[in-house]
Amino acid sequence: MGQCNYRDGFKLTLQPHMLEHPLHWRRPRRVFVNSMSDLFHEAVPIEYIHKVFDVMQRASWHQYQILTKRSERLLLVDPTVAWQPQIWMGVSVENEDYLYRVDHLRLTKAHVKFLSIEPLLGPLHRLSLRGIDWVIVGGESGPGARNLDPEWVREIRDRCLRARVSFFFKQWGGVFKSRTGRALDGHTWSQMPTTQTAKQPSQFVVLQKYGQVKLNQLAN
Repeated sequence: MGQCNYRDGFKLTLQPHMLEHPLHWRRPRRVFVNSMSDLFHEAVPIEYIHKVFDVMQRASWHQYQILTKRSERLLLVDPTVAWQPQIWMGVSVENEDYLYRVDHLRLTKAHVKFLSIEPLLGPLHRLSLRGIDWVIVGGESGPGARNLDPEWVREIRDRCLRARVSFFFKQWGGVFKSRTGRALDGHTWSQMPTTQTAKQPSQFVVLQKYGQVKLNQLAN
């Protein structure tokens, strides 16, 4: 991929030399931790996960988003880490087969809990938003992408509105996602939870004002 950090391609590789980079970023950023991997992968040592949390706690003026498909391990690790408001935790839910991940997420002590329902591959009639702060929905994209039924999306949107949960519709997807856009019933949905991070030198900041940075290098 043109970087020494990816010399083994997508094989899981720890990058300890990258861990403390957020400590050197003075301007608050939104950091997507492991956007191309999973911090709670079985091959990531718990000691390494603790180091990642330690950096997120010390560099508390940033906002961190962690997403996992391995909610069972998330539950195991949860009691061993210190959750702070700037650390957002989410799980992936593609269809109703994976709703158990939402139940696992609810049991954690994360301050902000979110769902990444992307790609949405079927209706989620049994989805409960109890204890959830944010829902992201999107269609599959690229060659062979499966169709996204608008009614599936509307059902989730309406459920979020009734529960007062922030709703973000990312894309319709498809083979040519740039052509399908992200408008739903004539409206662009870009809601996010409103939260503030820890105080840094002289001010509080609402991080959704700033751009997102993908910190793939923490572990990929």
